[in-house]
Amino acid sequence: MHRFLRVIAAVVPLTLALAAAACAEGKTEARPAVSVPETAPPAPVPLTPQVAEQAFRTYVIDEDVARAAVDERLALAWTSDGQAQLTAAEFRKAAYDGDPVRRFTYGKPRLYVPKLKDAAYPQWFMVSVERSVLGKPKSEHRLLMTFVLRGPSDRWRLTHATLLQKKVKEPKVAIDDDGYAEALSTDDTSVLIRPRDVGGIQATVAAEGGGSVAAKVMKANAVTTGFYRDARREKKKAKKKDLTLQVVYTATPFPYFGLRTENGGGLVVYSLFRNTALVAKDPDTPKPEIPDDAEHLLDGTVEGNEVDTTSTLHFAAFDPPKAKKGKPQQKAYVVADDGSITKAATPPIKKP
Repeated sequence: MHRFLRVIAAVVPLTLALAAAACAEGKTEARPAVSVPETAPPAPVPLTPQVAEQAFRTYVIDEDVARAAVDERLALAWTSDGQAQLTAAEFRKAAYDGDPVRRFTYGKPRLYVPKLKDAAYPQWFMVSVERSVLGKPKSEHRLLMTFVLRGPSDRWRLTHATLLQKKVKEPKVAIDDDGYAEALSTDDTSVLIRPRDVGGIQATVAAEGGGSVAAKVMKANAVTTGFYRDARREKKKAKKKDLTLQVVYTATPFPYFGLRTENGGGLVVYSLFRNTALVAKDPDTPKPEIPDDAEHLLDGTVEGNEVDTTSTLHFAAFDPPKAKKGKPQQKAYVVADDGSITKAATPPIKKP
């Protein structure tokens, strides 16, 4: 009996110890906090002619990779704003027509790099370069391109490209001894038209023609008064089919840029939208046909009685310096243009 009690006395402390250990294991222990090192944002890289040239070369290589692979997503990754819209429309048209997407070859670029504050964004620069379609050497054409970098962690993207018009001399951008150009402010008053107003002046001339007050400061050509004449002619054609055509030029939310030229003027690049609406107001009138240059953006049917399109248009214009008192004032004039229809719709008939 005494022996049995001694065994119990020895087992009880052991059992209690094991139970205590089990309880301890079941408890939630406070774990030490894991410190995550903060990643410092990339430091701003000052914009220099060397940085601009590298950005241009990188774009040319990556653009060709995207176009050779017919990779629209990759192509769009290197563009922004209006140029992204035009690129998407080009890929869609090539797919619709069953054609390969155009590839390009570039000549030696002339870089126009404004002197900007190192930590200021967006950074931007222009390039003037000869470009031709791969395999078509006779297609060579001078192109004005503008690239933008919106932040230190972003990539350089092509935001604007436009073709120099035939028989038009490219304005000479002033370059200082260090290789930099001078950027124009949006409200620069040393030039005839404030850079921010150049697009609006052209849109007004396109809407009102040579009799417009705006025509007193901008020369007539195919994309100013010519747009006005084209619209009148197309409206007459539509009327003969009992259709109504509306054409409206508007500003875009895309950036515009200006550089000082050697004579004190400015080279300004900017964009416009051209919105059209072709409407059959009479119920007995056949539905309007989809324009040939918008077929790739629609499914081939007109749901209602209207076809709407939006074109994204890119321009460059020479903005002359303000003439001194008593001297004749030179007019501004468009030197480059490009663009296409980037959006189309056939909305259903509006219910009364």
